[in-house]
Order: sequence, then structure tokens, then C-alpha cells
Amino acid sequence: MEMRLEVVPLPVSDIDRAKRFYVETVGFGLDHDVRPSDGVRVVQLTPPGSSCSIVLSAGLPGMSTDAGSTHGLHLVVDDIEATAALLASRGVEVSDVEDLGGGVRMAGFADPDGNSWALQELRR
Repeated sequence: MEMRLEVVPLPVSDIDRAKRFYVETVGFGLDHDVRPSDGVRVVQLTPPGSSCSIVLSAGLPGMSTDAGSTHGLHLVVDDIEATAALLASRGVEVSDVEDLGGGVRMAGFADPDGNSWALQELRR
């Protein structure tokens, strides 16, 4: 049996604002933006190089949580300094890079709603 984590719901207060942030500022790809029925909208976005996406949605039962309540999603990167510098050049407030030991280095940022992300570099 296989199980793949491929989509993570991300609660936001304004889908259009979040879509602009993730696509235009952070650099995620837009997979789709659909309105399958009245009052329902699903926007799926994927980080470059990832097989797991985030979904921003409205009108789906069971998918509604408080905007900004998701914390600690990890984006694993090869070069944390370069990634942090690129995001900062695009207007994202990125924390300083911390060396956690054991080859793990991390930095963080948040979206406009306060959902937080960790950039993680694993030196092998």
C-alpha cells in the first residue's frame, strides 16, 4: 500500500491576496483555480520542485479553519542563504538563518495571514 501526502490545506482570509503572495512573491506554481459550484473555490499551488501542493479554498465543508492557524510547514532547500536572499528581494520578511547542528540550518517566514513556513537546509 502506498500513501502520498500531496495536498495540504492552508487557511487564508483572502484567497486572491494569498494566491498573489504565493505565486508572484514566493514563486509557487499555479496548478489550478476553479469554481466547481456556486460559493466554492479551490486554488492549488505547488512549490518549485515539490510533489506536495497547498490548497486555498472557500465553501468546502470540513476545510474551514482559522486563517493563519497553520505553522511550521517546511520547504527543504539546497541553499538556504540563496533562497532567503531571493525571498527577501521579493519583499518577504525572512528570519536569520540558524544552525541547529547536525547539518540542519533553518530560517522562517510567514504569509500575510500569519501561516508560518520554515526553510530547511540539510547538509549531508
